[in-house]
Order: sequence, then C-alpha cells, then structure tokens
Amino acid sequence: MVSPKRLRLLWFFFGVIILAGCGELAVQDTASLFFPGFQRSEVVGFVAGLGTTFAALPDLIGMLKRRSSKGMNPRMAAIMGAFQIVWVYYGLLIASRPVILWNIIAVATNFISVGAFLYFARNETIGQRNEKG
Repeated sequence: MVSPKRLRLLWFFFGVIILAGCGELAVQDTASLFFPGFQRSEVVGFVAGLGTTFAALPDLIGMLKRRSSKGMNPRMAAIMGAFQIVWVYYGLLIASRPVILWNIIAVATNFISVGAFLYFARNETIGQRNEKG
C-alpha cells in the first residue's frame, strides 16, 4: 500500500512533467530569470547535476560512520568516477559549466569512496589476521 504522502509526491512530479511538456506555457526567453549571466539551461543543469553528483554520497557517509567497507561496491564507484572524467572532458568540449563542475565533484566523491573502501578493507583484513594470529 502506498502512503498518501508518497502518492501526493508522485502526482506532484507527474504534474510537473506534464506541465513541462506544454511549450506554449514556457517563457521563450533563454536568459535565466535568477542569474542574468547564465542561460536557463545552465541553471537546470546545475540543479540536475546536484542530484546526480551526490547520489554516491550516502554510501560514503554510511561507510565512514560504520568505519567498515561492508556493503560497499568499490567497482561501481571506480567505474562511475572513470566515466565522470569523460563527462568532464565532454563538458570542456561543449563549454558547459554545469557538466564540468558537477562531474569534477562527482569524480572526487567516487574516488574518495574507493579510497575509503580500500582503507577500511585493509584494516578489516589486518584485524582478522590479528584475531587468528
């Protein structure tokens, strides 16, 4: 059973998607309403990048709080970090500030996750050897 709060949120997002498809209702000016130096697409890019960039952060925070590598998949973070380097290059090619900025942050987040995993996994292995020893 879906909670009423989730159902309202789902309908809200569905409504936003429907309204976003109504081109005649949109402002035709491409200049940003909030940041005169930015185009609207860059503002949308910054907002979208915020969500995708920090998607890996809960795993990193959880691992740091547990001080354990359990439940973490370092391959996923390494693959994401490697391909986000390609996204940074793509952002440079198309001169897109949002693509460049968010992917640089995402590269750092994913590689910190891999580093933390390796650190905790090594400590766990050393700890297990000491217990057996």
